[in-house]
Amino acid sequence: MSLESLVPVSEEAISSLLIQPNQVIGKNIDIFTEQNGIPDLKGCSIAVIGVSEIRNTFFPTATYKTLDFRKSFYKLFPGNWNFSICDLGDLPNGATAEDTYFALSEICLYLRQLNILPIVIGGSHDLIFPMYQSYQKTKQLVNIVSVDNQFDFSQEEELISGRSYMSRIIMDQPNFLLNFTNLGYQSYLIAQEELDLIDKLHFDALRLGNILNDVTIAEPYLRDANIIGFDMKCLRWQATNLPSGNPNGIDARTICALARYAGISDRLDIFGVFELPNSNIFNQLLAQIIWYFIEGYSCRFDEYPVLTSKGFTRYTVTLSDMEMIFFQSEKSNRWWLEVTNHSYLNNKNKTTTLLPCTHQDYLDACNDKIPYMWWKAIKRG
Repeated sequence: MSLESLVPVSEEAISSLLIQPNQVIGKNIDIFTEQNGIPDLKGCSIAVIGVSEIRNTFFPTATYKTLDFRKSFYKLFPGNWNFSICDLGDLPNGATAEDTYFALSEICLYLRQLNILPIVIGGSHDLIFPMYQSYQKTKQLVNIVSVDNQFDFSQEEELISGRSYMSRIIMDQPNFLLNFTNLGYQSYLIAQEELDLIDKLHFDALRLGNILNDVTIAEPYLRDANIIGFDMKCLRWQATNLPSGNPNGIDARTICALARYAGISDRLDIFGVFELPNSNIFNQLLAQIIWYFIEGYSCRFDEYPVLTSKGFTRYTVTLSDMEMIFFQSEKSNRWWLEVTNHSYLNNKNKTTTLLPCTHQDYLDACNDKIPYMWWKAIKRG
């Protein structure tokens, strides 16, 4: 079985719970220990897995110790969560990075088949690639969202690394990537060729300033994702309390808000947090990021697939040269835009689909302005 490669949570992490009250998370989840073995996954909804694979990282750093994360996470108090969480320990490095990729891909596939959402903690950002591979095996189209200050396309001769894994995904055949979205990029860290490629492939990207001005604009992109990865190099230095950090970046409050939006997404199957710095402040922040993700998961609206025949209000907007149809959920108040992929377009779906959008997109259409997300979806097909 694919879980046989995992190793149990360290005794030091377990012993840290002895002085904690009974209500804390660590005393209310099923933990893979040396003594008890792998928990019974029946009824489990979320599984935490630690990784340490950094051999393909573009920015070599010391290996992050998931022990430090667990000590901080276990002592937090859970929200009003009515589902089971398990900690499946750590995935040790294989003989090669490719061996680690294979094991992680198998684990993600196995857990998804059990309807369990894996939370992958640690390692480098290229681990998105084996997560994507787990969908290839089921021939499922995939939306990937990366919260990162860079795009992670190929850099010179490197085909796959923490800064180039997206090139490998794009070139893989058969290809099941439907869309890629970057949230939080910083223009001075991006080569013009990468910006041109984003535009050519009709991928989505939101600059850091836009997200810091209004974090809610990221929600529709996260709502439509199957895989979401957070690269912690996106954080500003105050969030890590390390002098080697970035002068500009996402702050602690915004990264937690993005994690909550990610958890709310009904489509999301895999969540990962990568490129982890090691400081006491960051360990606490990482624990809170995962807490907010799980809190978001507990607030899911069960609106995917979207069935507009019941519980949705339909709005038809007449623009100068077309009509647009919007739907608003009566349950969550979220918005969707109907997009028709006509048969003459060279597209992957050739169907009418619903695109997550914002209330502002609806207001823009009412003012005869075509929403940016609609243009991207039509070009992407």
